[in-house]
Amino acid sequence: MTETPVRKPRPRRTFSAFGDVRRMPSEYEIVTHAQNWTLRQNRAAAFEQNPSSAPNLWFLTYRDNTPLKAADWDAFRDPDALTYKAYVNLQADAETRVRGVLEAHAEDGADANFDPAAVALLGRLFTPSRYLCHGFQQVEAYIGYMAPSSYITNAAAFATADFLRRVTTVAYRTRELQIARPDSGIGSAERSRWEGHEGWQSARKAVEYALISYDFGEAFTALNLVLGPTLDDVLLTQLGRAARSNGDDLTWLLTSFLAEDSRRRGRWSRALADLAVAQRPDNRGVLAKWIGRWAERADEAALGLGTILEAEAGVPAVDVTAHARAAREQFLAGLLETASGNGTAHAG
Repeated sequence: MTETPVRKPRPRRTFSAFGDVRRMPSEYEIVTHAQNWTLRQNRAAAFEQNPSSAPNLWFLTYRDNTPLKAADWDAFRDPDALTYKAYVNLQADAETRVRGVLEAHAEDGADANFDPAAVALLGRLFTPSRYLCHGFQQVEAYIGYMAPSSYITNAAAFATADFLRRVTTVAYRTRELQIARPDSGIGSAERSRWEGHEGWQSARKAVEYALISYDFGEAFTALNLVLGPTLDDVLLTQLGRAARSNGDDLTWLLTSFLAEDSRRRGRWSRALADLAVAQRPDNRGVLAKWIGRWAERADEAALGLGTILEAEAGVPAVDVTAHARAAREQFLAGLLETASGNGTAHAG
């Protein structure tokens, strides 16, 4: 009887961390997969210290025990497949465009010739927005830090950098306007407006509540699924249009450029939410509860900002709110619908 020779096991490839895969992982996957040390296999806790230590209990409570659960968070992929190299190249090109329009605007001395109504709109709504965006930046950084997969961590890290870019762009324009229009209050009045102007208080309240939403799933829902899509519509889309109607093409261009970052954040955020629902249909109810809670706060914030647009640009505040709500609903369309399409999880 002839014995069948024992086949030698095939040597493991360098990408064996992906399991028994039938294709070569992409560069994006190779540099992103399993990079979060607190998620290492066979761990007793997130950090190599007493499992009952404060950091370990924090991660256990707010990440591992979040109501938003999935069978395999590592199945998520950023639709844009961004790596650090790709992101830097992408934003280098974007900043070249921003620098170009800023330099052209400065060479023309346009700020000194702005209509007073255009300056007032910028001083009431555009320049104080850096405070809100900085709050968003902090929340996004926390989402990345607490994320249950390095694929999510990286996407959130790039979104955090996007918010930093937005803050610095607003700050740069604030200084330019302060120099050109020293009597406008721009450059000195933003903090008092952020802290005291009635139109900003609901937005300030919303971001401050988001900053103390420690659960990973709720923080992600609050900012990336609700507040971001709603308030970006006001502060980028609608503000840009209002500025252009005042003859301020620069602000329209800048908000259009920054909206690209917002749309990219929206792509991966919606993909992550879809993955969560696909892997665990009960997540519809979890998301619906949080979306309902934060949608109310987002609408109040949009209405408050709308009162500023109404006062400075003549756009009715109720129309501003309705437009922002419609933008959010379009972004979330289909997420909470059941598989049969015959019903929607209650968002209340």
